[in-house]
Amino acid sequence: MLKGENLGGVLLNSQHNFAWLTGGKNNGVDLSQANGVSSLLIRNDGKRFLIANKIEMPRMLAEEVSEKDFEPIEFDWQADKINGSFVPETAQKLLDGKPLATDLFYNPNFRVVEGLIAKCRYQLTANEIERFRKLGKDAGQVLGGIFEKIETGQTEKEIANVVRYELGKFGINSVVTLVAADERIKNFRHPIPTQNVWKKNLMIVVCAKRDGLIASLSRICSVGKLSDDLRKRTDAVGQVHANIMHATRIGATGKQIFEVIKNAYSDAGFQGEETKHHQGGAAGYKTRDWVAHSESSEQVHLNQAFAFNPSITGTKSEETFLVTENGIEIITASPEFPQISNVIDGIEYLTPDILVI
Repeated sequence: MLKGENLGGVLLNSQHNFAWLTGGKNNGVDLSQANGVSSLLIRNDGKRFLIANKIEMPRMLAEEVSEKDFEPIEFDWQADKINGSFVPETAQKLLDGKPLATDLFYNPNFRVVEGLIAKCRYQLTANEIERFRKLGKDAGQVLGGIFEKIETGQTEKEIANVVRYELGKFGINSVVTLVAADERIKNFRHPIPTQNVWKKNLMIVVCAKRDGLIASLSRICSVGKLSDDLRKRTDAVGQVHANIMHATRIGATGKQIFEVIKNAYSDAGFQGEETKHHQGGAAGYKTRDWVAHSESSEQVHLNQAFAFNPSITGTKSEETFLVTENGIEIITASPEFPQISNVIDGIEYLTPDILVI
């Protein structure tokens, strides 16, 4: 990428890019921000640097990265407070006059190339795939069994706390935790937990993060038999989800996948539901690197992760999967959780059903 763009180097400060380049390490302290407390400079000759202030450098070298892999450049903590461009200007001095690019905006003198960096992240390495599989397995296990640890009468906020706690046992941080009880499932696509009390139906959505990678999944539970309408809608959303999985093939574009999504909703009898919420897309070190839409030119790559989240008012389906040479591999399935089976061109696709308790 650096040579193709005639760059002398790129400065990475965002938490997701730091995790990507270091194999899952962490430069985050304040998780409310995208930026981290240290930066990585990758020069076009392969030389790598760690740039951090005197507060952060000791821990970075002791717990996150090795001095053998990244040459440390330390500075006084006041330097980047006095001058907001101190870090990129420091990095620029190490490039022999060649241009520096960044993943976050500092000032107009430095080109932001986050879009190009993202493309470098798309194809997962063997190590990343193994980490992702383990993350998905653990997250799927937790969310599949969570309904045994909660009960009707609890508020959405209380349930969300249980979800975060159970995921935390596996070293997982839920960067998105949505909980909707009863009417809120059909009223809101992004139901932030409230004091609403669970009575019959409950939906839980998580974006589970560990070592930088993020797996997304949703599960729904019903106390007692489903209504005929909810049964119909859930079967339909499973059919849509299966069509999306089938269409996510190497070389397919986001635009092509979205067209499949649009047609799948129509074929299932719920035309236009795709206009009520985004449908998901590529995953990895961000909850979504890109989402499928009518003008998307992004392409599907081998060994890329995806999390699609089709929804029909009142129900939803969501899993994270890998695109392999042999098709897709769902990594967030929940053991013993009910599933919906759809067969397309002789290939069976399994999506989560609603658990009835």
